[in-house]
Parts: sequence; C-alpha cells; structure tokens
Amino acid sequence: MKYILLTLCSVCLLASCSSKRQYSASSSDEPNAGRYHQQKDSIPQRLPTLLEMTDPTPQAEPLSRGGNKPYNLFGQNYTPMIGATQHAEVGIASWYGNKFHGHLTSNGETYNMFGMTAAHKTLPLPSYVRVTNLDNKQTAIVRVNDRGPFHRDRIIDLSYSAASKLGMLQQGTARVQLELLQSPAMLAQLQVTEPEQCFIQVFASSDNNKLQQLQQQLKQQQALPTEIRPASGIFRLLVGPTTDKQQAQRWLSQLKAGSFPSAYFSDSRLCS
Repeated sequence: MKYILLTLCSVCLLASCSSKRQYSASSSDEPNAGRYHQQKDSIPQRLPTLLEMTDPTPQAEPLSRGGNKPYNLFGQNYTPMIGATQHAEVGIASWYGNKFHGHLTSNGETYNMFGMTAAHKTLPLPSYVRVTNLDNKQTAIVRVNDRGPFHRDRIIDLSYSAASKLGMLQQGTARVQLELLQSPAMLAQLQVTEPEQCFIQVFASSDNNKLQQLQQQLKQQQALPTEIRPASGIFRLLVGPTTDKQQAQRWLSQLKAGSFPSAYFSDSRLCS
C-alpha cells in the first residue's frame, strides 16, 4: 500500500520535474518532439529494485565521441568541461523517466531509467559524480552520459533509479550537492604520471602446469616476484613488475647466470 501511495503522489508531482525536461539525447540544437512516443514524461509502473539502485564503481573512461563539443540551445552557449579533474556544485536536481527510456543519450548510449545515470549541461561524458540530497543526506553515485536539464534553475537530471535512491521521487526535485569523482581528464593524468612497469620473460609454454612448477622454483631459488599471463594460446612466466630499471637489469643478470639463460626483457623500451 505504501508503494501504491508513493506512485500516485509521484504521478501528481511529475509535472514539476521530468516533464519540464525539454531536451535530451538530441544531436541537434532544437528539441525534436517527434522523436519521442510521449508528449510529456511519465512515471514508470514500478519502483526500481535494490540492485537497480546499486551505485556504479567510478572507472577511468576515455571521452565519448559524442556530446563533448560546445553547443547552443535556446540561445544559450554551453562548453563541456572536458579537462575537468575537480568540480563541486550545489543546486536543484530533477529526474526523467518513461518518455526518454530506450532513446539515445547525448553520447550515443541508450537511456535506461533503471540505470544509475544522469544528465548534466557541461560535465565530461562520461564522468562519475556523487550526488547528495541536502535535505535528507542520502547519497548516490551516478554516471553522467547525457546533456540536460535545460531548465533555468536545475543543475542535474537524474535517472528514475538514482532519484529513488535519493528519496526525491515524491517531491520531483531536490536540493543537491555534486562532487566529481572520475573523469576522462583524470584518466589522462593517470596515464601520464603512472610509472612504466618492467617485466622479464623467463619462459613461455602452452603447458600452464609446467610454468607453475617453474614459478615455484623461482620463488624458492631466487625469491623474485613472478606472475603467469595468458597470451595468444600460450602462457608466459614473467618476473616483475618493477619501475626501477637498475633493479630490472640486476634481475635479468641474476636469471641469466642461474637456470634461465634465455630470459629477456618483455619490452626493452621500458626496461633498458
């Protein structure tokens, strides 16, 4: 009965939230009313499950091919913050549902109102943000993959599941704080600053059991870090990793002087 009342209240209040969303997932500057089956947005017939409200794990992803160029809508210019590594914002959140479900988002993905996603006017696509409902202190992590909301006083449009997790379905909108957790610029920064790792290939074979025996032999005789990796139908026994090139040279000399005279750097550019 509680869920039925909640759903009925949400229907009445929907006009104050996602029905005002006039633009989503459109590559053109003007909204295309004909591309949607519904004139106005509507509430789903069921509440999201606990699994559908599980926060996604922020991941380092490259910029999407679509949705990251400057654009103009309703006479307003927008420039996506593709180089953002920090961003915090306070404002009003809304949510969008049935009307846009199954249609393309601004970066070319398919909008799923039961996914933990969101739309933002200028954050990089994709990026991950933590959204905190400042009225009830509930939080959710969402993956930003769409543009919007293009309503003057709103800063983010949440999926149905995200809005439900934040406890804002009944009100339709909520005062929230956004915190950027992961963006493509962070990925680029990570790739530049992360030290290059060096490996030494000791042996390669299609017999993984044999490599495991050699791995144990190495650990007992020379106490070196090792790992076995699959590669094109075979397995490779590697010593490493290390970011110290001098240490890598010492390990290689140690291996060659011992039981593995054929050992070599798996990538000489990184190790020599």
